[in-house]
Amino acid sequence: MRVRVSSKGATRLLAHHPWVYRSDVLEGPDQPGLYPVVSSRGVMGLALYNPNSEISVRVFSFKDAGRPQEVLLENLRQALRRRKEAIAQEPQGAFRLVHAEGDLVPALILDYYAGHGVMQVGSAALEPLTPELVQVIRAEIPLQSLLAKNEQKTRSLEGLPLEVKPLLGPVPDTVMVREGSIVYRVDLMGGQKTGAFIDQRDNRIRLQAYRGETALDVFSYHGSFALHLARNFKQVTAVDSSAAALQRAGENAQANGLSNITFREANAFEFLREEERRKAQYDLIVLDPPAFAKGRRDIERAYAAYKEINLRAMKLLPSGGLLATASCSHHLSEPLFYQMLAEAASDAHRTVRVVEKRGQGWDHPVLLNVPETQYLKFALLEIL
Repeated sequence: MRVRVSSKGATRLLAHHPWVYRSDVLEGPDQPGLYPVVSSRGVMGLALYNPNSEISVRVFSFKDAGRPQEVLLENLRQALRRRKEAIAQEPQGAFRLVHAEGDLVPALILDYYAGHGVMQVGSAALEPLTPELVQVIRAEIPLQSLLAKNEQKTRSLEGLPLEVKPLLGPVPDTVMVREGSIVYRVDLMGGQKTGAFIDQRDNRIRLQAYRGETALDVFSYHGSFALHLARNFKQVTAVDSSAAALQRAGENAQANGLSNITFREANAFEFLREEERRKAQYDLIVLDPPAFAKGRRDIERAYAAYKEINLRAMKLLPSGGLLATASCSHHLSEPLFYQMLAEAASDAHRTVRVVEKRGQGWDHPVLLNVPETQYLKFALLEIL
């Protein structure tokens, strides 16, 4: 059995973009599975296929070589082996072991938290292979436990149930993770995503290079940026709208022996406006908001929201102050992100220098052919 795609779908695959939408599938099996993909040009590759999904084809190999399942599992092995040295160096750390399309294992996310794994499967074609995936993972990575945290809404689009269940060993509710010079607790069962936002790990560690009197961490969640800043700033303020998140942030501060973080439960937009009214100033501000743009139709609204918080933050920084600002919205492209920052600087009447352009960690690989794999933008800016 095989999947036949239109000339439009074939053009995408020839450019080595792995997705073909349902409207560009001419014929295919009735059931999800792993199949060769063909067009009038011949064999295009091997893919996960679901006739009921909007993204019906997710290619994991652009070669017609080997049995599809064996090729997919070999891609998984290679992804895990690329992370082995990092785990050996920091076994108590947190890393992404598999980054879906970025590692040529579509629809699979696997994160490592101090010896414990959390996995998310997002395709009906991949779900039946879960036992084989677990077998490969166990053979390559020493894990005390492995949790399937399959509660992402996109599973519903694949006709899959939302569920959280252990796949290996007794899974603890929480685990303590080391990140550079700090530690923080990860809620494996109830935390957002797989438990924590490890794509910002390297950016958080980077900020330990800076020192000053006051720092502000907005959209703080569990305080990960604030913890790093508190090492070298006399006073840090962590702001989040979730009382539960701030409670965990406070526990993380205690675990690190840090008493110089003030926690504020507040709406970020209102907080920044109030700080501007009272003419507050900070030496460094971090803005790490959630994805304001969930889809293309959200771009205009999200652009305005990003501009608003960045404009307010720029007004709270003195000359020489630093703004560390991020967007995890894929649909807000990097050019749009920096255009937004330029407009915010202009409206704030500030001269702003780009110190560094950064992004997601090395363990969240980007495929140049697949812009969707580059989602995190992170800018270090200096107010002149």
